[in-house]
Amino acid sequence: MQRRGLWVCSEFWKVLLQVDGNKKNTTPWAGTRKRDTGFRVCNSAAMSQNTLTEKENSAVTVLKRAIELDNDSRFQSSLVCYQEGIDLLLQVLKATKDDTKKVHFRQKIENYMNRAEQIKKYLDKQKEEGKYHEQIKIPEDATGFSYEKLFKPYLDPFVTEVWVEDPYIRHVHQLYNFLRFCELLLKGSCKVKTIHLLTSLDNNGGNSQQSSSLEEIKQSLQSYGVTLEVNYSPSIHDREIRFNNGWMIKIGRGLDYFKKTQGRFSIGYCDFDLRQCHETTVDIFHIKHTKNS
Repeated sequence: MQRRGLWVCSEFWKVLLQVDGNKKNTTPWAGTRKRDTGFRVCNSAAMSQNTLTEKENSAVTVLKRAIELDNDSRFQSSLVCYQEGIDLLLQVLKATKDDTKKVHFRQKIENYMNRAEQIKKYLDKQKEEGKYHEQIKIPEDATGFSYEKLFKPYLDPFVTEVWVEDPYIRHVHQLYNFLRFCELLLKGSCKVKTIHLLTSLDNNGGNSQQSSSLEEIKQSLQSYGVTLEVNYSPSIHDREIRFNNGWMIKIGRGLDYFKKTQGRFSIGYCDFDLRQCHETTVDIFHIKHTKNS
């Protein structure tokens, strides 16, 4: 496993070669923005919807999403979906007894692996040259943009340090947003040891609540072996999040891009994938080195 970039397909290929013996396709990828990948998740003539297992359905859903992201040039996110979908198809392949279906699944797995490998090579090249830039537009009232959906593709086992610069970690809902982000880091595959927060001090009578809440988050993180360092700046304006694996995410509204629900028992109050968003823009970059302070 290389330290640079995301792990893609090496273990998948080992498993596939064990059951199929196919050779890996290393055809270079030229790629265009809107294109037909030439892949289809399922052939209805070969497998009817009624015969799909739960894992097959899951694989279909994830791989369809991978293709959508691929066609939208959201390559890092599509890569994660291809990985998950391939893993599900491999599980289905191992459990399949029908030889015809085995051939079908092997061909699909090979196609998706080839595409994932092409994307990985492209991303690695972009990262090395410092050219990677992806932009996501979150429309007004859109849903499906939880922190997990937004940040997960950029969290890998090499993330040990995180920098959050956001001037508006003050009010109760903003402090909860920061807490949710910290929880995401603890649940992910990364091994975060230090989180740096740079924000502005609430000078309108709420600084006592702000400081006590951040201190409580700090103490809670310590029980998970994570150090939270909080600093205040009266002039901070820009909002960005950096991971020490080279990924940097700039969000126009910072972490506070979710709308308030109609009530505490309204859909979206707990599940932020169902929470409506304010319109904002997310810019994602990859740089060779993040700053250390």
